[in-house]
Amino acid sequence: MRSLSFARRGLCQTLTSLAVGAGGLLVGAGALAADASWPSQPVTLLVPYAAGGNVDAMARWIQPELAQRLGQPVVIENLAGAGGVIGTDKVVRAKPDGYTLLMSVESTVVIAKMVTPSTVRYDGLRDLTPVTLLGAQPLALAGKPNLASKTAAELFQDIQAHPGQYNYATSGVGTSLHLGGELLKQQGAVSMVHVPYRAATQIITDLVGNQLDLAVLPLSMVMQQARAGKLRVYGVLADKASPAMPEVAPLASSVPAWKGADVTVWQGVFAPKGTPPEVVAKLDGALRQVLALPAVRKNFEDSGITPLGMGAAPFADFLKKEQDKFGAIVAKGKISAE
Repeated sequence: MRSLSFARRGLCQTLTSLAVGAGGLLVGAGALAADASWPSQPVTLLVPYAAGGNVDAMARWIQPELAQRLGQPVVIENLAGAGGVIGTDKVVRAKPDGYTLLMSVESTVVIAKMVTPSTVRYDGLRDLTPVTLLGAQPLALAGKPNLASKTAAELFQDIQAHPGQYNYATSGVGTSLHLGGELLKQQGAVSMVHVPYRAATQIITDLVGNQLDLAVLPLSMVMQQARAGKLRVYGVLADKASPAMPEVAPLASSVPAWKGADVTVWQGVFAPKGTPPEVVAKLDGALRQVLALPAVRKNFEDSGITPLGMGAAPFADFLKKEQDKFGAIVAKGKISAE
């Protein structure tokens, strides 16, 4: 710094001031140069769930093409535990240099803090920087094959007529699936008994075997069995049908009381708070290029997931709406996973 001329020193100060104003971060000329060269080493994409699951599969669909566009290896790290909380916490505490990223979902990023406030130390919207919303799919209301109700309207009327006699299964208390079922109860002013499971795959087995009445599950999990006639899908919790299964209408199309019952499960990439905007923009651009590839889109669509490629700024707005929606459901239902 001593060798800088007065003019050059002034330029550095100007750059620093601009960076503070734009992002609230103190970024010097050296840091800006480092951002321009990102990435100069392998990038870790942490998946906070076990290998072989849906989120892990998606990470591996995009991994090779993302590495090609970044010019560096992308290493997938699986760190499962506490429903994704352990891995997410690791990324929150990672150095915000763009070399440690998170691929996660709504339950872990938005909902976990609401339903387990004493154990979840991070705030997903405060402590993570959204990069790209990769894909999403609606939740579906499915029923056992021998239910008398053939349509969503008939089912709703029967639930109304028999409060507390219908049960519905989800993958656990405080998950987005549970909150989807709770939203149906709240919107429709009906009473159903929640049956939490540890594994969503077991729900399908029990539903097909007529051991459960209903289940709230991601659409992709019920598509195959529904098309085989082994269970019923009454509709999706969305304002329009999914391209993956267009024959299944929104629940609200036949049950006005369920208008606004819109819950999706989604997957997105995040960086630790404080990651330079230049890095976020470069990564976002690369991810959206990957999602535009026909082979990658086919992987998503064949799995019942609609590829989105929503950029960082609209993704941030989307997250705020998700927080408001889920927060209202949790508060009204007094839902706690503790």
